[in-house]
Amino acid sequence: MKMLLATALIALAPGLALAQSQTAPAKPKASTKATVAKKPVAKSSSKTVVAKAEPTSSRVQLKSAANQVAAGLMAARAVLTTEELAIAERVHVGQIPCELGATVSVLADPDVPGHFHVGGKGFKYHMSPVTTSTGTVRLEDQKAGAVWLQIANKSMLMDQKKGQRLADECMSPEQIVVAEAIKITPPPSLLDAPPAK
Repeated sequence: MKMLLATALIALAPGLALAQSQTAPAKPKASTKATVAKKPVAKSSSKTVVAKAEPTSSRVQLKSAANQVAAGLMAARAVLTTEELAIAERVHVGQIPCELGATVSVLADPDVPGHFHVGGKGFKYHMSPVTTSTGTVRLEDQKAGAVWLQIANKSMLMDQKKGQRLADECMSPEQIVVAEAIKITPPPSLLDAPPAK
């Protein structure tokens, strides 16, 4: 839905700017008028000279329209669905230790509800929740191609553009508890499930 809205806004912006410049004739503004009166001569005649206002160029109008579309797109991206906001509430925040001594910082963005700043050594992303069919917590920075995946017992950060993991085996205190419980009582294997009737 957001992508459709963004595509429509981008496609319409140049046409709207062009239509606006063609339908609305340029009217000189009062502040751009310059009135100069010459001193009256013996015959007491006076002349008034009026400078014409320059019409706004189509390039300026297009830039203005593009800025408005960009602001609309940013606002559309910032608005999350109720499902995405529910995912954001489940995200573990703080300094999360990972394997090989790495740490990942996950902090809620105070300016944009439901969004997070995810950073560490050599990377920093602004992520938002994405719905999944499995219920896994997934945060994405679509521009950078980064993904934060959080399951019950661990989290990982991946760079989809490079096809590599930036951080793995990351565990918040809540995930450590779950990982220890799994070690003590492992879940049943799918292969050991009883046959369906």
